[in-house]
Amino acid sequence: MRAAIALTICALSALLAAARGSERPVAAVDVAAASELVRSGGHRYLDVRTEEEFRNGHVKDSLNVPYVFFTSQGREKNLKFIKQVAAHFDKQDSIVVGCKSGVRSELACSDLMTAGFENVKNMEGGYDAWVENGFAVKKLQEQDEL
Repeated sequence: MRAAIALTICALSALLAAARGSERPVAAVDVAAASELVRSGGHRYLDVRTEEEFRNGHVKDSLNVPYVFFTSQGREKNLKFIKQVAAHFDKQDSIVVGCKSGVRSELACSDLMTAGFENVKNMEGGYDAWVENGFAVKKLQEQDEL
């Protein structure tokens, strides 16, 4: 199990290094700027965490498309990620991308940019920073009670 986790971390680190070395660097915004972009209606929020993470709490009105899945073998990249995002967003849409801490979302941004999405921004610090800064969250249990 530890070997699988270590291998996954190494693989994600290699992908992140490759993404950082790409022709166009991933645009990043801090959590306060991300909140303002989404609140103003100029950007939509794409949550790339797993469905389980999303169910436990997420940014209001966000869309969830997992970038990776947690499996018994470790993390596996969602091979349909770009296609699933493209079903909900046009390549010209303004998108703030977030995950738990900012690593998966940076990788997702890089892949989206490679696929031709023109205005994606990685939210630094991810959902953890969103919660730490006291911004509103939505939990699926709350939706069920309405």
